[in-house]
Amino acid sequence: MAEEKKEAWLNYLALMTVIFAVCATLSTFKGGGYSTRSVMSQSQASDEWAFFQSKSIKSYMYQMQRENLELKLSDFPKSTPLETIKSYQDKIADYKAKIEKYEQEKTELQAKAKQLEGVRDESQKHSQAFGMAIIFLQIAILLSSIAGLLKKKMVWYGGIATGLVGLFYFLDGFFVIL
Repeated sequence: MAEEKKEAWLNYLALMTVIFAVCATLSTFKGGGYSTRSVMSQSQASDEWAFFQSKSIKSYMYQMQRENLELKLSDFPKSTPLETIKSYQDKIADYKAKIEKYEQEKTELQAKAKQLEGVRDESQKHSQAFGMAIIFLQIAILLSSIAGLLKKKMVWYGGIATGLVGLFYFLDGFFVIL
């Protein structure tokens, strides 16, 4: 049986295909990790916003109660016992302190929610880049496989060009160049 002479470019084709496959695999792994981080950050941000709403409602309720007591206090006749007035003033001060506490907590919750949304947005950028890398690298692998089967260099060149785009997105997934 006569051995076919293997063309030298086929060795490079095989090497490039392996490189593209490894990068596609890593892109899948890293993209999935960033995607998970994005979903988790969104979930945590939603929880923070729910806490924020809860604090807003509580603050509003105390504000309404405080205003109600202030109106009642202003309607008291001059003959109202000092103890009653003092009791109302203490309750008003207590409600005011609670309102201030809730407002402070709302500020903290809002900052944390926005920070988590930032993590989500950044993770989405990485995940999208790795997703694009997977698409181009898989096309490059496909074109390289077809080129090897048909022994057509022009198809392989198309695979190299597509693979280079995929490699660019692969790097973009790590560094977010775009």
